[in-house]
Amino acid sequence: MSQPHAESRTLIAEDLLLLLMDDEKGRLAAASYAQPLFGGALLAELALDGAVEVEEKRGMWHTAKVHAVHPPAGGAAPDPLLARAWEVVAEKPRTAQGLVDRLGRGVRKELQDRLVARGILERRETKILGLFPSTTWPAVDVQHEQQVRASLRDCLVIGLMPTPRTAALVALLAAVDQAYKVLAPGDLTSQRGELSPREVKRRAKAITEGDWAAKAVRDAVAASQAAISTAVMVSTTTAATST
Repeated sequence: MSQPHAESRTLIAEDLLLLLMDDEKGRLAAASYAQPLFGGALLAELALDGAVEVEEKRGMWHTAKVHAVHPPAGGAAPDPLLARAWEVVAEKPRTAQGLVDRLGRGVRKELQDRLVARGILERRETKILGLFPSTTWPAVDVQHEQQVRASLRDCLVIGLMPTPRTAALVALLAAVDQAYKVLAPGDLTSQRGELSPREVKRRAKAITEGDWAAKAVRDAVAASQAAISTAVMVSTTTAATST
């Protein structure tokens, strides 16, 4: 079995994908709104790198826009996904709502392919009922995913201060109401007993609104979170009215 490249940092979008994938079935829990979710994750990553920022809101009727500041970190060889996302932001100022779908277009498959190349997922081609082609992406190395989940438990259950990357990940999970669901049942027990979904959601909200990074970064992540939440609401409403 191939091993993941330890020296290479995973993107927040990749961590998000791993958390939301069923390790055995190889399917994504949030497939219906994957595009804005992963687009928002790329936008949040650019914000953490200081590559983009959200302008100050100037009144009730003003919609703040995202501006490119400088290319993402990485020297002569930045991450290609982040570099492409930054180029989209740099085209012209856009709202976060206008960016998340644009940035997330086609990203899910690319993230899966990247994780296969790193030996974390495996691509399997099957047929449903022996007729219809289907592709699944089961996990083959869960070590990194377990580390990410442990970081989430540290802040959501134990109450430790999250790193900026973990706090951004919490904000993105909260946007799709998955902060509680990605924790294993055994992870929800603290010294005060087992936490309820409501308590985990409350803690996720507190982390998202906390002072975990510079204001410019928090503003950009908050804009990404709001844009994803809106996209999910629209998707849910559309699905409900079409049935």
